[in-house]
Amino acid sequence: MKKLIFTLIGFLSISLAHAQYDNFAVGFKLGEPTGINIRKYFNNINALDLTVGTYGGIIGNNRDYRSGKYKNVGLAVQVHYLWHTPLFNSENLHLYYGFGGQINSRKYYADNRAHLPSPGNYEKSLSIGGSLLGGFEYFLPDGRLSIFAEGGTYIEVLQRPFFLSPNVSAGLRINL
Repeated sequence: MKKLIFTLIGFLSISLAHAQYDNFAVGFKLGEPTGINIRKYFNNINALDLTVGTYGGIIGNNRDYRSGKYKNVGLAVQVHYLWHTPLFNSENLHLYYGFGGQINSRKYYADNRAHLPSPGNYEKSLSIGGSLLGGFEYFLPDGRLSIFAEGGTYIEVLQRPFFLSPNVSAGLRINL
């Protein structure tokens, strides 16, 4: 997991260094997940969206999972391929939608380990799944700042197939 985090930090650093030459946006989103968001726009139709942050802090902080519970906030990495289009013939308001994947790392408290003292009463759990995302983005008149609201769902494949979790967030991006 540490290698994944360092790889993502490296990607973020390189992206920021090249942002002045490409159509990038960097921002922050609050919700599920909460974290740093990087978006790379392509050809006015598509975008690649990366979020690194927390998972389970707002929705699902204490939630049934497998034969136990999640009782904490974990780390999440999301990547989505998006299509976006202007709404109402406006360059300032866009609709976007797409699909991608999500990796989560959280502490899992199994029912059969509840009698053990901490830290032996949990195990670190890595989960992987797909996610769907849709939202609206409003570009302020100068075009450098945008506000967005989005929603979707995470559908887990590994550890618990078909475990669903909503992904709802809003935030702010600086378009470089």
